[in-house]
Amino acid sequence: MNKKVYIGLTADTLHHGHINLIEKAKKHGKVTIGLLTDKAVANHKRLPILNYEQRKKVIENISGVFEVLPQDEWDYSVNIKKYKPDYMVHGDDWMHGPELNIKKKVIKELKKYGGKLIEIPYTKGISSSALSSQQAK
Repeated sequence: MNKKVYIGLTADTLHHGHINLIEKAKKHGKVTIGLLTDKAVANHKRLPILNYEQRKKVIENISGVFEVLPQDEWDYSVNIKKYKPDYMVHGDDWMHGPELNIKKKVIKELKKYGGKLIEIPYTKGISSSALSSQQAK
């Protein structure tokens, strides 16, 4: 299976939702993680606890991850255009709000060369942001 699969992650606090996403994605091909750089995250939420290089080291050692590349933009479509994966895998949690515009850009970019978006049901009750706010208490 030589298909390329792309997942964009911040992976600040790694949790079972991330692992679920990677496990489902690897069924479609070689998984590349577009790891959001500190710069990409800074304008949208607090900086990750671990810096980019530390997060990269963790992600590189997860079973099923073929490679980790920097994603310098919050908008995934920039890396989709650059790397042209056969599939992009994302949770189905970006149906509303500001993330919907990113989803539309991703779909538009994928369509240009025949790539496909695969949405995985979001793992309920878990998010890095929620974990971070629990730690602050």
